Amino acid sequence: MEMESNLTVKNPKLEAFGILRKALAISAKNTNFFVFAILTSLPLFCFMIYYESVLQKFMVEISEILKQNPDDLDFYWLVPLDTARKMKDYSAGFIHLGLLYLVPLHLLELSTVILIVDLASKIYEEERSTKTFKEMLHIPFDKTRLKGSFVTSVYVLVLSTCTLLGLIWLAATYYVVFQPVMYGLYFSVWCWPAFTALLTIYLAWSVVWNVSLVISVLEGTHGIKAFALAIYFSSGSEWKGILLMLVFFAWEAILRLPCIYIGCYERRTNYVGLAAQISLFCFGNVVKWVACTIYFCDCKNRAVEKKSAMKGKTSENCG
Repeated sequence: MEMESNLTVKNPKLEAFGILRKALAISAKNTNFFVFAILTSLPLFCFMIYYESVLQKFMVEISEILKQNPDDLDFYWLVPLDTARKMKDYSAGFIHLGLLYLVPLHLLELSTVILIVDLASKIYEEERSTKTFKEMLHIPFDKTRLKGSFVTSVYVLVLSTCTLLGLIWLAATYYVVFQPVMYGLYFSVWCWPAFTALLTIYLAWSVVWNVSLVISVLEGTHGIKAFALAIYFSSGSEWKGILLMLVFFAWEAILRLPCIYIGCYERRTNYVGLAAQISLFCFGNVVKWVACTIYFCDCKNRAVEKKSAMKGKTSENCG
């Protein structure tokens, strides 16, 4: 089968930080790959300057609503209703942000992912530290794989968007409803475990989504079958994948928070800080997809080895 023959890399089993080291080595130490990644990420970088300024401004405005003082209202049960009323004023901004995320950002990220994953898999497969720039520019693409990657990316986009919106809604509701009546340590005791559980669930699903997209790029399998293969191959390595996703989730949050605090989104003089943030964000995005590719290769190798071992035992028993 094609799935059992393509990405068989003879490497020892990798842990999460071993995958990160290999991904960083491919992304930063390989000069040609680094330049190629910059060129492929340039359209995404330019769009992200505008998108992040809109997103950060919207996040600050919404956070001001959630931080309202419940003492200003006569009854605590009116806080959620008052918050919902104020949120209506930002419906146009939410729609604008959603359209930016669903169409141009999605397509730009997908084009970057296809190029990065395809090239990273070749470098990792062949265990070559270098690859000429001419070889990188002449990457043959199968139309079936391109179509499959787009179909899977739509699945991922719908599922991830609905899940993320659902988690944000739950977190916001929990905060708005319970924060006025539970203060200090008592609120934290209930809030942080709930937040940790929701974040863990989201990261676990992110592993499946990302691996399914890698499978579509490399194998042409798409849709539900790609998701099923992602779950199958990552079985037994779920926590390793969750740890990888946590690293990149924290990377994005750490990069975004200082810019929000400084106000890079509203001052033209601070756009230099925003550009620096997006540059690091794009680099992290490249490393993330290289890491996802290595993670898939490692998981697939383990699955193939396990299957071969089981066949060997079956043959011995039959003999």
